[in-house]
Amino acid sequence: MSRADRLGLGYAVVTAGLAVAAGPSVITIGVPTLILLLLLADGVARPGSSVLVPTVTRGPSGGDRVALTFDDGPHPEHTPAILDALADAGAGATFFCVGRHLDAHPEVARRLRADGHELGNHSYEHAYTLNFRGVAAMTAEIKRGEAAVTRAGGQKRPLYRPPVGLKNPPLSRVAQRLELTVVTWSLHSRDTRTEDPRRVADRVLKRVTAGDIVLLHDRAVTVEALPKILEGLKGRGLRSVSVTEMLGRPRGEGSSS
Repeated sequence: MSRADRLGLGYAVVTAGLAVAAGPSVITIGVPTLILLLLLADGVARPGSSVLVPTVTRGPSGGDRVALTFDDGPHPEHTPAILDALADAGAGATFFCVGRHLDAHPEVARRLRADGHELGNHSYEHAYTLNFRGVAAMTAEIKRGEAAVTRAGGQKRPLYRPPVGLKNPPLSRVAQRLELTVVTWSLHSRDTRTEDPRRVADRVLKRVTAGDIVLLHDRAVTVEALPKILEGLKGRGLRSVSVTEMLGRPRGEGSSS
């Protein structure tokens, strides 16, 4: 789902609320309702919003650390190539893995752990409809993804990144119940919107600062862009570490942020 789709979803929520608010008094009912709906739309549509769910979007701005994160893998070809580039640069990263991909490619999962990278939970199926499900269905999906991460050798309570960064009110209850640390990003590489690795690398390097959590994906264009990104980070005196390391937490800590 694109940013436009997310915004469209938010606007749909607001529009529906306006229809409900059109009643006896627009001033006494409509305005407060509109404000609440705008907040709800922000919580649903903006990945970095903490309105509905406390959300980590970046780390400390001081120092020399950034966190490169890779979504939707592991991929049997792209992820090993990404791991090669990270190893050459001596860089760490967090891979927000789709559970069914971990189960399908256990050899890649083993290498992720052997290379010392962090495994995060990106749900089991990565269904775009997950945000429209209730508490029970969402809990089952997240726990299933968590179990796949644990089977692959990741921490028992991994960081969680919702598919497409979308959140909803039920996720607030699930996050509290499962003690999730929900992580999105402060810098999107836009590597899902272009096949030009130079554009991906240039976008990251023009914007990155210490503390950024950078969103990348296990894709061919990312494989090509990554060496330039890593070289550029080094030139700026920045180094990539896992999200957990950047936040200064021990592995396995899972309290909400």
